[in-house]
Amino acid sequence: MKKLLPAVVLIAGTLLAGCAGSPAPSATPRMSVEESCKFLNTDTFVPKGSDKEKAGQIGQHYQEVADKVAPEVAEPIQKMADIMKQVGDSSTGIQTSEQLTQLRQQMDQIGQHCK
Repeated sequence: MKKLLPAVVLIAGTLLAGCAGSPAPSATPRMSVEESCKFLNTDTFVPKGSDKEKAGQIGQHYQEVADKVAPEVAEPIQKMADIMKQVGDSSTGIQTSEQLTQLRQQMDQIGQHCK
């Protein structure tokens, strides 16, 4: 399971290939869906350290990304951030099978907007 953490980051990038969309109205300036998908496709964040440290860093990174992107993709990214923060708070820093399933579901949601 140790190799699954980086795989989650890579899977997210893979799912986001070929984005399209339209700008989303928002009270705070955010990227359009199209800009968000392009941003996600070029995101090169790489966590460092132990599994716990990596999970925490990924959770923080997802949080920062969720604050920038269009609301349509921000919602699943926020959920992914919450999951990864839980992983980082765990004793091992490794996702459970349930957490991996939840992460994949959120990636699928992002993929619905970034086709």
